[in-house]
Amino acid sequence: MIVVFGSLNMDLVMAVPALPRPGETVLCPSYQALPGGKGNNQAVAAARAGGTVRLFGRVGPDGFGAALRANLAANGISDEDVRTAGAPTGCATIMVAPDGENAIAVASGANLEARSADVSDDALKPGGFLVAQMEVPAEETWAVLRRAKAAGMRTVLNLAPAPIPTPALATAVREAVDILVVNELEAATLASGLDEGAASVDAATLCRRLADALRVVCVMTLGGRGVLACDRERVWAVEALPVAVVDTTGAGDTFTGALAAALDAGETLPQALRWAVTAAALACCGRGAQDSMPAADRIRASQANLPPARELSGNWRVPS
Repeated sequence: MIVVFGSLNMDLVMAVPALPRPGETVLCPSYQALPGGKGNNQAVAAARAGGTVRLFGRVGPDGFGAALRANLAANGISDEDVRTAGAPTGCATIMVAPDGENAIAVASGANLEARSADVSDDALKPGGFLVAQMEVPAEETWAVLRRAKAAGMRTVLNLAPAPIPTPALATAVREAVDILVVNELEAATLASGLDEGAASVDAATLCRRLADALRVVCVMTLGGRGVLACDRERVWAVEALPVAVVDTTGAGDTFTGALAAALDAGETLPQALRWAVTAAALACCGRGAQDSMPAADRIRASQANLPPARELSGNWRVPS
């Protein structure tokens, strides 16, 4: 079982000729209203990748909230764990350029009312996975991660959007997180708070340093260059699956959800990385965060075109 605690948004997606510069207005013909929010995205990605999922979060008493509930049902996820808040449903404006790059602004809305207590004790069962992100109040995210870890679950934190690095952040990760998923920017931001010399080391060394310093499995996504992961003993690298990129929105969430689904199914870390990298690449082939998220059979077929995970080092450790 995969339990996701996080945000639900309605995404207003606009295909623009170029991302606007400060003070610039860019016109485009239309927009799409598509389900999103990092918690929602990761839950749907995990379900499509073969996982059994429960999603805990909040939406508003409005049309966007009703549409998000219906979308969960369409993806085999019950909406009974999603509470109705007093605030409007969260909303994101996403501008996508022709090369697939994007710019995003998010109004949190009902997500600010999400609480650790929303996650019922019966959902926190030994052996399962708790997946969280940073789009709901941070103190509630840390609280539910600690509860899940105490209950014997394995905890996955996608540290996005990256908070301001502090010693307290590092302590919270050490105490509550088993698997930390970050991109290169998030990894460097976190390392800067640890005085880990992020600017002076390569990605593999940084991944290893974060794993050692925070006592986690550190998974670092590298966009079109694939992914690195360190389990504090070995560093693994998986190449990206070559695809024609249409829109990168939701690719990171697809990766996290698919990774949790593969691990929950009993796959090894290298196998789960290949599954997640494949899913994330396929998610870049269409517009919006969820419309192009692949099902398990498509991931399985496409994964055959991906080289095996490569071990970069044996028992190598950063010198103290």
